[in-house]
Amino acid sequence: MMNTMPDFTLFISTVFLGFFAILNPIGNTPVFLLMVGEANRNIIKRVAFKSVLVAFIIITIFSLFGHIIFRLFNITLPAFQVAGGIIVFFIGYDLLQGKSPGAHKTKVQETETDLDDMAISPLGIPLLAGPGTISTAMNFVGQGHSLLITLIIILVFAVVCFITYLMFILSKRIADKLRPSLIKAISRIMGLILAVIAVQMLINGVFNVIKEYPH
Repeated sequence: MMNTMPDFTLFISTVFLGFFAILNPIGNTPVFLLMVGEANRNIIKRVAFKSVLVAFIIITIFSLFGHIIFRLFNITLPAFQVAGGIIVFFIGYDLLQGKSPGAHKTKVQETETDLDDMAISPLGIPLLAGPGTISTAMNFVGQGHSLLITLIIILVFAVVCFITYLMFILSKRIADKLRPSLIKAISRIMGLILAVIAVQMLINGVFNVIKEYPH
């Protein structure tokens, strides 16, 4: 729990940057555009809304009830932090190398027969709410240790989802404005941020393991 305003501001900033990097709306916008193809504006809006809504619901469930899910499967938070740190690190590493992140790989549909289903998978899961996003959310919740902090984390994620939604519905305009090289550069910056956050997640996980099992 944060005791001072600067610490709290830093935590919120870290949460925002972490979610923004893992959702990578700038890098994923061309993927979204490729999937919706030449669909009309109303369909694009519906698919964009459904995809971010699915992601928001999944992250909200894990943020609020993740500890219960952990107990059901006998998983400890330190174990999840370590595993999550490894997952997020490789996502960040892939972005730094200019690749599509492994945990976010999707098969692009060549037809528009079922865009509503496509909004759920692969767009909502795993493009937006993949293992890396869940791991990041659970790590932030684990640092907060209070319902208020958890709700704030969910609110920050909602803001990032809204930004992602806006970028998706404006994808055609953005694609015309941004050069591919600029999108790659932004993705690599997001990759660096993710790699740093992943290392911190690993440090937190190892520290918590030592704290829980001192002998």
